[in-house]
Amino acid sequence: MKKKIRLIPILFVLSFLFSISLNGFSQKEDENATEEATSTSPQISLGADFVSRYIWRGKDYGNSPAIQPNVAFSAAGFKIGAWGCYGISEYKTKINDSTIADMGHYAEADFFVSYTFKWFTLGITDYFFPNPLNPNYGNKYFNYNNKTTGHSLEASLSFNGTDKIPLQIFAGTFIYGADKGKDSTGVYGTGDKNNFSTYIEASYLFTIKKIGVDIKPFIAGIPFGSVIYGEKAGIVNLGFTATKPIRITKGFTLPVYTSVITNPQAQSIFFVFGLTLSP
Repeated sequence: MKKKIRLIPILFVLSFLFSISLNGFSQKEDENATEEATSTSPQISLGADFVSRYIWRGKDYGNSPAIQPNVAFSAAGFKIGAWGCYGISEYKTKINDSTIADMGHYAEADFFVSYTFKWFTLGITDYFFPNPLNPNYGNKYFNYNNKTTGHSLEASLSFNGTDKIPLQIFAGTFIYGADKGKDSTGVYGTGDKNNFSTYIEASYLFTIKKIGVDIKPFIAGIPFGSVIYGEKAGIVNLGFTATKPIRITKGFTLPVYTSVITNPQAQSIFFVFGLTLSP
């Protein structure tokens, strides 16, 4: 019963967002839906980001510059791919007032599959974190037992915006794996039942044409507590990203971006610089 109660606000929010989106579209926009989303031509994309810090949904992971490789195959609206993150420097974390632990190099290996139809994308992402001190041992990749696995599976729904309405809305809920709720003492992440941690984000993209910079402000929150995002409902990710392509040669540009990210619930702030390499 507890799980059903928690899912009610999620479904209500999704229904509300869908109603806003659908009421704002005209028949003309329906006929001119993005060709990329419905293209049947198979495509392979690959590349990597270099970031000064890996900040994900309002939290720092690894406290280090990082390399983030990616590869994906897409066709007829379907997309399957892999994304990773590897910290360049080792980092430490504070366990309690008297204990500081060496964590090695942060590592993450994710696989995802999605389907895009017109303005909407349904997706499943499998998050996994290899042993940062010794990747060959520790967290077992092929263990998918819900009670002991290191995997966390998230189901998501996105509204991708249109040329006339560049509003993007994302909602994701962890449905299986390592995302656990409270134990008997009330500590998140140590219980034996899934927590169904949920994250909802809205962003809006616009361009300052005179200087050729894309600006994307965003705001995101959670409807209830989680070991992943925070101990209570609230705003956990607020800020903006500015992106500008830098021309290196006549045929090659290098997209660079800067993000200002705050987490009101955690009272934290981050400034991130990144660049994207892709053939």
